[in-house]
Amino acid sequence: MKVLITGARGQLGMALLASVPDGLTAIPCDRQNLDLGDGHAIRQFVQTESPDLIINAAAYTAVDLAETHPDEACRINSIAPGILAEASRRAGASMVHISTDFVFDGLRSTPYKPDDARNPLSVYGETKAGGEDAVVDHAAILRTSWVYSLDGANFVNTMLQLMSSRDELKVVADQIGAPTYSPNLADVIWRLALRRGRGIWHYSDAGAASWYDFAVAIQEEALTVGRLTREIPIYPITTDEFPTAAKRPRYSLLDSNETRATLDVPAVHWRKNLRRMMRDSRM
Repeated sequence: MKVLITGARGQLGMALLASVPDGLTAIPCDRQNLDLGDGHAIRQFVQTESPDLIINAAAYTAVDLAETHPDEACRINSIAPGILAEASRRAGASMVHISTDFVFDGLRSTPYKPDDARNPLSVYGETKAGGEDAVVDHAAILRTSWVYSLDGANFVNTMLQLMSSRDELKVVADQIGAPTYSPNLADVIWRLALRRGRGIWHYSDAGAASWYDFAVAIQEEALTVGRLTREIPIYPITTDEFPTAAKRPRYSLLDSNETRATLDVPAVHWRKNLRRMMRDSRM
């Protein structure tokens, strides 16, 4: 069984490649061998490789930059997924498309269910919602949140760098979500992919946190394993005190209960997976 994985050099793509189930052959796709901005190239690549499954883990994830580069974000997040979905249908392949909590506006105070109404606040969120619309008839859509890993550009690695170089940090404390460790997410994606299902699914690690909570936990866990050698003060601030080009949802917790029950995935608290990442970093 052949599996085409887009975004193969990203943190999720690398986690997927590191955990390919037995009996599957992965076809990694990145910018070097497939330009997702070129619809003809996508169709030709899928036709040539003739995969049994496509996992679209690629995305334009520069949330703030998307505000000034909407066309580029749209090409990767909205148009390319639709072309992939149509190509997968022609090839007789199933597809899993990765989406985001940013399709919601964050105005509620209980976790979002897969069928809840979307109302994105940013260009990034709008284009990801567009990608969902483009694939919904051909693919399973898995929304996730706050993904991080050992490698790549993510909140954990940014915090570790800043904690090593600064004497104090100020971190937003009024945006709530759930950090998700990419190897854990990859396992869920493989379980979903092998079901060849459709519909919209939610998955993030268990529990909830603000970015401030997450930053405090990162420092504590990093100090425990020796990734950091000194503790610095971390102060909570409001979103208004840290303006960004793109508006973020204040509350974007995803209800993952149905996904866990259907795919037999245990609920693992985000703090436990953060500790796992820190321990993995010492190996």
